[in-house]
Amino acid sequence: MTTPPPRKGPEPVPKPTQRVVVTSPRTRAPRARRPYSGTREINEQSELGAVYMRTLIRAQRRLGISVCLVVCGTLGLLPLLFSIEPELGKVRVLGLGLPWFLLCVATFPMLLLAGWFYVRQAERSEREFAELVERP
Repeated sequence: MTTPPPRKGPEPVPKPTQRVVVTSPRTRAPRARRPYSGTREINEQSELGAVYMRTLIRAQRRLGISVCLVVCGTLGLLPLLFSIEPELGKVRVLGLGLPWFLLCVATFPMLLLAGWFYVRQAERSEREFAELVERP
């Protein structure tokens, strides 16, 4: 490798860099209008807004019916279970017969759990609906 020859004279002073602003010629052009948002469609009660609302109501109705069916089905199967297997009625839990224990004690945590699940899923459904409606 060779070394460059030594320079003679003073080093040239570099010019300071200058910033240049570059803009598009369309910066002054009017911007395109945003399409109607879903909330505007709902507020104006248009056909699209009605479709949005029907979708939300249908999802919440389906959730409510399914939670109700699970809770009522579980409670409704208890008499069937005790009629099929009468020996279960003789089992004692904390001094109570198993049927009374299930109906009086175990029912309330199940109802609280079902209510918590319903509220959580309904809020999730509403959040997804709001995201869908507010998308540009």
